[in-house]
Amino acid sequence: MSWWWAGAIGAAKKKFEEDDTPRSFESVGLVIGVTGIVGNSLAEILPLADTPGGPWKVYGVARRPRPPWNADHPIEYVQCDVSDPADAESKLSVLTDVTNIFFVSWTNRPTEAENCEVNGAMLRNVLRAVIPNAPNLRHVSLQTGTKHYLGSFESIGKIQSHEPPFTEDLPRLDTPNFYYTQEDILFEETAKKEGLTWSVHRPGTIFGFSPYSLMNLVGSLCVYAAICKHEGIPLRFPGTRGAWEGYSFSSDADLIAEQHIWAAVDPYARNEAFNCSNGDIFKWKHLWKVLAEQFGIEEYGFEEGSGLRLSEAMKDKGPVWDEIVSQNQLLPTKLDEVGDWWFVDVIFSGEGVLDSMNKAKEHGFLGFRNSKNSFISWIDKSKGYKIVP
Repeated sequence: MSWWWAGAIGAAKKKFEEDDTPRSFESVGLVIGVTGIVGNSLAEILPLADTPGGPWKVYGVARRPRPPWNADHPIEYVQCDVSDPADAESKLSVLTDVTNIFFVSWTNRPTEAENCEVNGAMLRNVLRAVIPNAPNLRHVSLQTGTKHYLGSFESIGKIQSHEPPFTEDLPRLDTPNFYYTQEDILFEETAKKEGLTWSVHRPGTIFGFSPYSLMNLVGSLCVYAAICKHEGIPLRFPGTRGAWEGYSFSSDADLIAEQHIWAAVDPYARNEAFNCSNGDIFKWKHLWKVLAEQFGIEEYGFEEGSGLRLSEAMKDKGPVWDEIVSQNQLLPTKLDEVGDWWFVDVIFSGEGVLDSMNKAKEHGFLGFRNSKNSFISWIDKSKGYKIVP
């Protein structure tokens, strides 16, 4: 049974014995955005003894100092601002043994034009620093997402998006989208080196763990639930009836990492774009019950006409969060560090959407997740690292 099929429950068994540390490496991964929601999963999975393409040596790149919840992964941490071409060149050009780049980073700007500029520059800076200096570089893996089919945050609702279920062969929308910019840069830069292949990965709403992520839905919902529990108020759903009752899909961060690794080592995945979702569907009205149970909240649900938006409701809750952190001896964080309220509001503002995993399965990637179990496991992880009580 292959590693990808074993992923039904979790292909990557999160165990790394020091005695297993190899003396020589088959592959060398460079993870850009290693403290992000998928980067953190790659940092856990790549060094494992049974990971395909291994043994792996891993460089992990992030802009900020290494956080405690990432510190136990056996990787070489490189603090680097890849939006700065000089910093990228000086820190990354010396990593001459890299065989695979995993680009799982992004930054958010007020307009999509700015997003195109800065996120395109980040990718270009990395590729121009590494490609000419890493003679054994084989593959570049880029993560984008479902906004490839929906449009950017600023254009959603203003343009005609594609009709779900989304498939990888749908044409680009006629609107600025930094995913398109990054793809074009990926194609252009990898073409400069003979034999260098690429892959693009398009997850939906990601269930994972990273207090540093710009789009950490599970973490944000955990913080919201903890505040509701602390204040003794109902856990109200902050979204539309369509989001509450419609069918939705999600993408487990470990599963996405597994697909990145599969594309890095499987010849059938070369020079292709793939959706990456758990392979099942759910309704938020059912997962909301799970969230309430995980935080011991008895009153919860959807309230018609409430118009609840967390970016407004959480605006003055900073002192409440400080109290929760202190009382429960949590990892010291500020509310604006662990709550991505704008993102929760966007996710729950419309109808649920669906994608298709047929292409990935046809090319040989058979991993999947149970979304309810995935949701619970990432809540458990947020509690285990003492981000929430």
